[in-house]
Amino acid sequence: MMMTILFIVIGVVLLLAALLAVHMKSLLGAIIAVGVVSLFVSILFLILGAPDVAMTEAAIGAGLSTVIFLFALSRTAGRDSDDD
Repeated sequence: MMMTILFIVIGVVLLLAALLAVHMKSLLGAIIAVGVVSLFVSILFLILGAPDVAMTEAAIGAGLSTVIFLFALSRTAGRDSDDD
């Protein structure tokens, strides 16, 4: 019973964070929301008994990808799209 409630809570958080990432106007907020989705997916993998997949998802998905997106955002912030 407790595991079912935990899966439902994680599923709702994943769904809300994914919808937030898609509908956010701010790119920084969307990047953070995608990182949250990836972090909760890694928690879900850990609960399901796949610690190797959970560690990989946390390191690459939540960690490295978020840092790369933030770096790309910082490099492109303030540029106009019609600078051709």
